[in-house]
Amino acid sequence: MCDSISDIDYRQVIEYSLDPIIIHTDYKILYINRAAEDFFRTDKQSVIGASPLDIFQESSKVAIKQRIQSAYQAPAAVIEETIYRMDKTTVMVELYCHPVMLGNNNKAIQTYIRDITTRKESEKKQDEMMKEINELSATIVPIMSDVAVLPLVGKIGLEKARIILEIIPEKVQAQKLNYVIMDFSGVYELDDIVINYLFKMKQVLSLLGVQSIITGLRPQLAIEATKLNINLTDIPTMATVKEAIVYLGVN
Repeated sequence: MCDSISDIDYRQVIEYSLDPIIIHTDYKILYINRAAEDFFRTDKQSVIGASPLDIFQESSKVAIKQRIQSAYQAPAAVIEETIYRMDKTTVMVELYCHPVMLGNNNKAIQTYIRDITTRKESEKKQDEMMKEINELSATIVPIMSDVAVLPLVGKIGLEKARIILEIIPEKVQAQKLNYVIMDFSGVYELDDIVINYLFKMKQVLSLLGVQSIITGLRPQLAIEATKLNINLTDIPTMATVKEAIVYLGVN
């Protein structure tokens, strides 16, 4: 057990940190830790003395150079940048840097790097999903004064199904609809939880006085719905939207 904080070997703290760390001064790399070796796919000997600017795209170098200069005085804000590894692959990262003393009179910059590729991919998927949902909510297609078609398309995951369940009833109520044709013909992938969510929409719409009609329901989806004890007998179910329109015309 150490007697005081002064007994801690901070070189080991940095060396075994899980975050890639680079220490540099005068645009020359003095040190990288093990995590940085792994991250950049290199070794210490190959990068010591190189410029930290080499990992940045040309379009970013002027701004990064100014950022480094200001970081000698005070910690710089966290930023997001695309940088190069030593094998020329690119990766999106967060960068944070601050000054550290180098000897008694000189300063260096300690830069932390965090890979945010997974987070960015997740954000992109979320944005794409929201775009799909917004498009979906905008395409409740009115075909009669009180009848509209809700075309469900593509792969519908849990989050998308949940938001559809929140958005569509509001849209239906705003358009003063009495009938909604939920067309499943464009859906190519659903799981049990999502199927349950989508069929809950029938119950929600029913509470609003809106009758649901299902079209394009593939046999496999019908089987899965039955396994989940979803009663399809009280929901008019037809092969196509055209048949549903004829059905409503008769009634």
